[in-house]
Amino acid sequence: MNRTPHLMRQHARRDYAQTPLNVYWEMTTACPLACRHCRAEAQAHADPRQLTTAEGRELIRQIAAFGDPRPQLILTGGDPMQRPDLDALIAEAHAHEISVSITPAASERLTRDVVVHLHDIGINALGLSLDGATAELHDAIRMIPGCFERTVNVARWANELGMPVQINTLVAAETLGDVPAIYDLLCEIGISRWSLFFLISVGRGKVLEALEPEQGEELMRWVDRTSRTAPFAMSTTEAPSFRRVAIQAMQEEGFTPEQIRRSHAYRSLRVRDGHGIMFVSHTGEICPAGFLPLPAGNVRTDTLADVYRRSPLFVDLHDPNRLKGKCGLCEYRAICGGSRSRAFALTGDPLAADPFCPYQPAAQPEELVNV
Repeated sequence: MNRTPHLMRQHARRDYAQTPLNVYWEMTTACPLACRHCRAEAQAHADPRQLTTAEGRELIRQIAAFGDPRPQLILTGGDPMQRPDLDALIAEAHAHEISVSITPAASERLTRDVVVHLHDIGINALGLSLDGATAELHDAIRMIPGCFERTVNVARWANELGMPVQINTLVAAETLGDVPAIYDLLCEIGISRWSLFFLISVGRGKVLEALEPEQGEELMRWVDRTSRTAPFAMSTTEAPSFRRVAIQAMQEEGFTPEQIRRSHAYRSLRVRDGHGIMFVSHTGEICPAGFLPLPAGNVRTDTLADVYRRSPLFVDLHDPNRLKGKCGLCEYRAICGGSRSRAFALTGDPLAADPFCPYQPAAQPEELVNV
């Protein structure tokens, strides 16, 4: 299957207040793993309230209704491989010229034949989680023996097939010391992107310990330095202040605005929870992000585009000038905006200042950093 038209449409320029870059669909909460930090608090069996096949097809039509450029559809869970209608729903998305990526659980059912099948039916990219450079650490987080070996094998199989692989790594106190070793392992495996997910204490993630803000800044500086020579793209999830850290470093080093615009850090500027990102739960709730479980509608009664463009919650999240506290005063608010999920998790207000960012704004509200 030719993936090029989907990818060209996905990466076309867009107004994030009108069309998201990514729509995440939590297809099911059923999953054979029991990860210690699971946002969805996944379970062995599917929730009978999850969207049906017909409702899933309608959701896909709603994504297409955003028009061009289409958002990318990212199938998550739980484990989306638990859906018996997975192939049919992927075919529906392709019929509407929507690029599809998937984040399967590294369970025993994720064999090489399954990876080949996902490639053959047109999956554009595979997302996998790797939280340690050894089985001892990774399997302790994922709570299933053998998960580390399967994850590494799946990444290698996908690489052999030419299927882009994104590795997602949890950043918490328990995993911080292993991050450089994970980088070395990923260089050896060969991947397309490495995303470091900074823990949000929701779901089962409350049992893990988040980094202190100063530790986060130090790690972000390491990510910036490492990304400049890495053989794959590097990014952060729920740590948009990485963009500020990277831009500050490049400005201090004399980079021109054009050089900054070509950097890895710049490519995700202005994308944040609810702005460039939206999430649909297994029961159809429309939320700004998976870690910001604040429903603004439901696909069973509302349409994605209308909720994304017009609901009060999303309208607020589209406008960085509506942010509160020091995020609202920060000269980097348009290109960073702080983690809205973390603000909500810790304060109950999605517009509050991101408590993870130690930066103190140096400018008045009207003075924005532009690159």
